[in-house]
Amino acid sequence: MKPLPLLLTLALLLPLAACGDDDEGGDGGTTITVLAAASLTETFTALADEFEADHDGVTVRLAFDSSATLAEQAVGGAPADVLATADTKTMTSATDVLAADPEVFATNTMVLVTPADNPAGVTSYDDLAAGDVTYVVCVETAPCGKVAAALRTSTGLDAEPASLEVDVKAVLAKVVSGEADAGLVYASDAVAAGADVRTFEIPGADAQVTTYPIAPLEQSQDADLAQEFVDLVLSDAGQQVLEDAGFGAP
Repeated sequence: MKPLPLLLTLALLLPLAACGDDDEGGDGGTTITVLAAASLTETFTALADEFEADHDGVTVRLAFDSSATLAEQAVGGAPADVLATADTKTMTSATDVLAADPEVFATNTMVLVTPADNPAGVTSYDDLAAGDVTYVVCVETAPCGKVAAALRTSTGLDAEPASLEVDVKAVLAKVVSGEADAGLVYASDAVAAGADVRTFEIPGADAQVTTYPIAPLEQSQDADLAQEFVDLVLSDAGQQVLEDAGFGAP
């Protein structure tokens, strides 16, 4: 499994688009590319490793980014095999390049996190309202940003975020590094960060559930392998990986 930044991944893959999915190493292996929302980084890395172990000679290349960026790349004909987004609306925008109906494989809710040492002394989400706690969220074009915006509205939070980040992992990085006092991330991201963060509930977060769909892409050079990766994510084994990482059931 080879996780790479999306743009670098696509730059590497474009020369291969015309010649199929043979591994660039020239060993006769096959590469499939999975475009996945940033919040799926840890789980899809684990699932890609499992997929490779069960498919001799197959490499899974992962490209993580915001769902909107991934969908745009897929619609633009990026040489990829599977698309997994963090909301159904974004997946719908890629309908024209989906090889099958998307299937929901996980859900998520948003939480507030602070650095482990919590320098701002945050005790609850309500502390953000004071205006002296610097917090960060995703841009509203990303699903995590849409959820954060909805929560800010429903809770009446007027204090503006210090910055808008491209995806949820960028939000988490700002918090873990101490560049922000707090951030709104998915529950699974808080689990992935472990002892690096403190986690607080957000009032009404259960009413803003994020739904994750997945589907194979029309431009896949190996439709069978693409569907098999989707099947792994939907399988009992895949669901257990997601549950252990803090995701909710579909």
